[in-house]
Amino acid sequence: MQLTHDFAANTRSALQFDVMQEIFRLLAPYQVGGQAITPQTVISKGTTVDSLTIMDVIMELEDRFDVSIPMNVSAGIETIDQLAATVVALRDRSRVEA
Repeated sequence: MQLTHDFAANTRSALQFDVMQEIFRLLAPYQVGGQAITPQTVISKGTTVDSLTIMDVIMELEDRFDVSIPMNVSAGIETIDQLAATVVALRDRSRVEA
């Protein structure tokens, strides 16, 4: 059982890393000045994205990671880390349901 748990934890960590890298890539053109985009970056304040752009980013993430982020959930996402955690949680849920 431990081996299965370790594998799941490693898979989740790899997915978290992949999601975070993809978010950084998508938001890089919207970086404010020379400030780095970090997991703690508040999307609406630490980048120059507008609401249309963030919806485009979310759609890109949905397509890339085969998830669907409900509007009521996306409205509550403030930081890069929250966005990544949402994608990972939805991906984990879809694997369990499959």
